[in-house]
Amino acid sequence: MVRTLKNDWSGQIFPHADRRKPLIGDLGVSSPRHPILDLLAWGADLGPIFEMRIFRQNFVFVSSAELAAELCDETRFCKALPPAITALRQYAGDGLFTAENDEPNWQLAHELLMPAFTKSAMQSYHPIMLATADELFAFWERQAGPVDVTQSMTKLTMETLSRAAFSHDFGSFTSQQPHPFVGAMIRALETGRRKGGLLTAPGGALLGRLIDRRNAGQQAYVDKMLDDLIAERSASSDDHDLLGIMLNTSHPESGERLSPLNIRYQILTFLVAGHETTSGALSFTLYYLSRNPHCLAKAQQEADEILGDDSDAVPTFEQIPKFRYIRRCLDEALRIWPTVPAFARSPRGETMLADAYRMRPQDWAIIVLGFVHRDPSVWDDPDVYDPDRFLPANVKKRPAHSYKPFGAGLRACIGRQFALHESVLVLARILHRYDLSGDPDYELAVDERLTMVPKGFELDLVPRRAPALLR
Repeated sequence: MVRTLKNDWSGQIFPHADRRKPLIGDLGVSSPRHPILDLLAWGADLGPIFEMRIFRQNFVFVSSAELAAELCDETRFCKALPPAITALRQYAGDGLFTAENDEPNWQLAHELLMPAFTKSAMQSYHPIMLATADELFAFWERQAGPVDVTQSMTKLTMETLSRAAFSHDFGSFTSQQPHPFVGAMIRALETGRRKGGLLTAPGGALLGRLIDRRNAGQQAYVDKMLDDLIAERSASSDDHDLLGIMLNTSHPESGERLSPLNIRYQILTFLVAGHETTSGALSFTLYYLSRNPHCLAKAQQEADEILGDDSDAVPTFEQIPKFRYIRRCLDEALRIWPTVPAFARSPRGETMLADAYRMRPQDWAIIVLGFVHRDPSVWDDPDVYDPDRFLPANVKKRPAHSYKPFGAGLRACIGRQFALHESVLVLARILHRYDLSGDPDYELAVDERLTMVPKGFELDLVPRRAPALLR
C-alpha cells in the first residue's frame, strides 16, 4: 500500500523559511536542480525540526542527532516512502529500496538475498573487484593529464556491480561511448525523481503522464534488456551471481521464489542504489585525502605496510579488514558528505516524538544526514576532516544513531558490506599505486544526481615505484 501524500501532522506548524506564500507555500525556496544543497543552507538555523510546504504537501525535516536517534528506534518507527521515492516505484516497483514495509515481496527478497552478502559470497566478488580496478588503472594510464574522479569512479562501480549482479560487461573502460543501457537507466531514474516533485502540484498528474510518455522508450529498452537476460538465464542452474541466486533460490519454509518481474526490480535496485552511492563515497574520500596531506601520508603508509613494495600488488580478501585507517578515511568522508543525503521514517502507531510532537502512522519525517552528521552537540569541529573520529574508542563515546550513511533498522542497505569491501579495496590499491595531487584552486562543488557526488573534481596521478614505497 502506498501512503497518502498528505503529511499534515494533525495541523502542527513547524519553523519554515520566511518566504512562504499562499497556495504555493515554500515553492522556490529550494531549486529543483539542487534541493538538498539549498535545504542545507536555508534550514541550518531553523532548529531540530522544521518544514517545507509545496502546494498541498508538507515535508517535515529532522536535523538533530537526538531526534534522528529516536526516529531510528525500530520498536516505534519504520521506513517511510516520501513522494520522490514513491515516484520511483513506477520504475523499480517493489524492489528492496522502493517497497512498502508490508509488501510481501520485500520480506521474501530480503530473506532470499541475505546469502548473497555472506562472507563466502563476498569472497566470490573479490576477484571481480580486483579485475575491474585493473581495468580502471589501464584506462587512466591511457589518458594524458588529470582524471575526472567522479566519472572514473562511476564507471568502476557500475562495471563492478553489473558483473557481480548478472555477469554483464558494459564496456565502460573500452568503449568510446557509454553503453546505451547505462544512459537509458539513468535518464529513466532522473525522470522518476522529477515526477516526485510534481505529485503535489496542481496539474501534476497530467505533467507526470506527459513525462512518462516522453520517457517510455528509455524505460522500455531497460526493461526489455533485463527481461531478456532473466529469461535467458532462467533455464540455468548457475547461481554464481546475484541473478543466479534470485533465479535458483526458494524460501526454505514456504518454497516461494521471486517472480521474473520482481527479479528485474531487484537488479535495477542494486544497480541504481549501489553504483552512484559507492562512486560518491570513493570520490569524496579521494577529495579529502588530496586536501589533507597528513591523512594521505598515513593512508599510503598503511597501504604500503600491508601490500609491500610492489606497486602492482593486490590485496587478498583477508587483508581488506586490515586497512583500518583507510576505512576511517572513508567513514569520515561519508560523515561530511553522505552520498544518500536523507531517509524518511514513520511511526508504527500513534506516538509522541521528543514528547512534543504527535505523530500518526500516516505521518513521516525526513532525517537530513547532512545536518545529523555535523550536529555540533555530537561532533567537535564538524566541518573538519578527521578520520580518527572513527577510532573505536571515539565511536564508543558517541550517541547511538549519530552516524547513519546506510540507513537504519530492517530497511538499512542490504549491500553495505559489498560497498565497504569494494571501497576499501579500491582506495588501498589507488593509494598504493599512485601519488595524488589536485588543483589547489579547486573548491569542492557537489552535484545532486540520484545521490551526492563531487562535481568537476580532477586529480593528477603519478605512478609510485618501489623506491618511493620504501622511503
